[in-house]
Amino acid sequence: MRLQKYLADCGVASRRHAEDMIREGRVTVNGLTVTEMGTQVEEGAHVTVDGKPVKPAAVKRYIMYHKPAGEVTTVTDPEGRKTVLSHFEHLRVRVFPVGRLDYDSEGLLLLTNDGELTNRLLHPRNEVDKTYVARVGGTITREQIRTLRGGVVLDERRTSPARVQLTRQDEDVCYVTVTIHEGRNRQVRRMFEAVGLQVLALKRVGFGPLTLGPLPRGQWRDLTAEEIARLKALDD
Repeated sequence: MRLQKYLADCGVASRRHAEDMIREGRVTVNGLTVTEMGTQVEEGAHVTVDGKPVKPAAVKRYIMYHKPAGEVTTVTDPEGRKTVLSHFEHLRVRVFPVGRLDYDSEGLLLLTNDGELTNRLLHPRNEVDKTYVARVGGTITREQIRTLRGGVVLDERRTSPARVQLTRQDEDVCYVTVTIHEGRNRQVRRMFEAVGLQVLALKRVGFGPLTLGPLPRGQWRDLTAEEIARLKALDD
């Protein structure tokens, strides 16, 4: 088995993040630091990350968490802010976020120790949908909606077409549902900024086949067997 896949199966990180760990010299196999991607791991090998032994998780966990605003989705934070993982330190296995959800945003966050599934869900070729409800200042026009649907230029590259629907217009704010399959940094907020609008609050309500539903803010639950099967079927 390739080393990066082995690390993913251990629940250390997604395969792509595991590749970064290898390049950074943080991984050893049988006492030797490894920096090459093609390294094979034989059965019984002793593998460490940052000096700590790792091995494939015997039990896989799949968790849906309603992240509140004000938490980061990284393992640690140099600014000392609260991370989502602080809620899961009591588990018998280590779980990691599948992708990120902005510090200022709330909503559905998937966590798991299934590195292979994480890699598949995050790989651009699979185009896994993420759905958000944005509370936006002011009034959104039909022209702005058309522009958002067709894609806007961020960092000199146009975003992929999005599904955009105005669901409610109040006097000074509106609510817009947006579905994208990309994962650029603060993408939804920046898309609205590109058409002259400001997102006041952002909530992710869907990830692939999963929907947040009535799960209260700050609470989590294990996925059902049906939900897990639907996630694993996404790239079949």
